[in-house]
Amino acid sequence: MNKDRKKAETSRAGTFAAFAAYGMWGAFPIYWKLLSSVEPFQILAHRIIWAGVFCFVLMAMKGRLLEIATLARNGKRLLAVILSSAVVTANWGLYIWAVNTGRITESALGYYINPLLSIAFGVLFFKEKADRWTRIAVAVAVASILGAAVVYGSVPWISLILAFTFAVYGALKKFLGFEPLLGLTAETLAAAPFALIFLIERQSAGLGSFWNAGLASTILLMLAGVATAIPLLLFAAAANSISLQKMGFIQYVSPSCMLFLGIVVFGEKPSSALLLAFAGVIFSVLLYVFTRKRVEAG
Repeated sequence: MNKDRKKAETSRAGTFAAFAAYGMWGAFPIYWKLLSSVEPFQILAHRIIWAGVFCFVLMAMKGRLLEIATLARNGKRLLAVILSSAVVTANWGLYIWAVNTGRITESALGYYINPLLSIAFGVLFFKEKADRWTRIAVAVAVASILGAAVVYGSVPWISLILAFTFAVYGALKKFLGFEPLLGLTAETLAAAPFALIFLIERQSAGLGSFWNAGLASTILLMLAGVATAIPLLLFAAAANSISLQKMGFIQYVSPSCMLFLGIVVFGEKPSSALLLAFAGVIFSVLLYVFTRKRVEAG
């Protein structure tokens, strides 16, 4: 009984963490728009550096720095961390670029597609079971996305790359099963040397935005580390305690917020293809959510 209660509490905590992480990510376009005068890859580099500093300080305060050294000595796990770092860095970079070039709605579509891949990875690699209603919900979403691609007339590469990279990242986090802070610290430190070299080169060429773009932008660049680390820590905690299927559908909080911001706040005009995709996936989410009690009842 205590075991079941503990499992239920872990699941509730993981669900809350997932909603919090995706809610924060959904609001991120506002943050990146405030830095629209800064080169996207400089934003990315600062995001990596300051997230690494923030996580390193937290590890030091907890007396856990030796865990980083232990991890670095394990070749296979270190390679997996480097792969995870590369995947999430690619996702971050493309997302920041898309937001600051007026493609928030295309980004939203990518994060609507992503849960479909998370469900597929859960079934293929983690032996998660997909019930009949989940399969129907996924089929509806897939059909709407394929229909949108036909209407769109070309492959929505921004959406697909964002979807794939974040699905791979989520699967890697679940596979590695690292304690959230250790995993994020290792990922950011793996990418930090490259980010630092890039920033030094830009500053040396007189093109660096740090301080040169003004006090407000400099502060926002520094705070990007905290803004990055908190939802990623919540995401990692959720990935370790709830199924990829559940994670996948909770994720729709993020692109829904992004879609609202893109259209209502920033005045983007989505194409009919994007609207078709959004309609289909939103219906599939509602179908999934409202059939959970029936599935759990048995």
